[in-house]
Amino acid sequence: MIRIVLAEDQRMLLGALGSLLDLEDDMEVVGKAHNGEEVLTLVDQLNPDVCIMDIEMPSKTGLDAAEELKEHNCKIIILTTFARSGYFERARKANVMGYLLKDSPSEDLANSIRSIMDGRRIYAPELIDLAYSENENPLTEREKQVLELIATGNSTKEIASQMFITTGTVRNYISVILDKLQVTNRIEAITKFKEKGWFK
Repeated sequence: MIRIVLAEDQRMLLGALGSLLDLEDDMEVVGKAHNGEEVLTLVDQLNPDVCIMDIEMPSKTGLDAAEELKEHNCKIIILTTFARSGYFERARKANVMGYLLKDSPSEDLANSIRSIMDGRRIYAPELIDLAYSENENPLTEREKQVLELIATGNSTKEIASQMFITTGTVRNYISVILDKLQVTNRIEAITKFKEKGWFK
């Protein structure tokens, strides 16, 4: 019997997924979590074979939890709406065995779980295409640092003070960041950087 822990913050979807997997003769859902923190506790307590997680959950994302469970025996499957190359890259580095999209047919999930239990990795084809077609993060470490400080609500003056540079240099960095990300303002830059999964 394949013992499974599910993590999904949308309760209706969590219930539906659980019912679906429980219909399989060789699978049993032993625990359900609503966020990444609960997942870590359940995996420790129940020692499941497989943990299936959404990415965007409160208190700790699925990717954060996957990184913490990297050394655990439990096989991690990400089940998400988001086909983003940055997320996919993080998932691969966290040794995630499966990255599947929620709009896949339901029988694909059960078959993927069995394949993963046999030691195979299963990634949605869209992600593999995306990983090869999308560029890496174009920002330098310094530019990324500036954007992270902007994202946490720091003003130009505060950024200059924290990075020991002038406000003029900060404005130059911002101009280069907007140019490289092909956006028109700071909010768009933060949104695009976040959507690509480049914020660590």
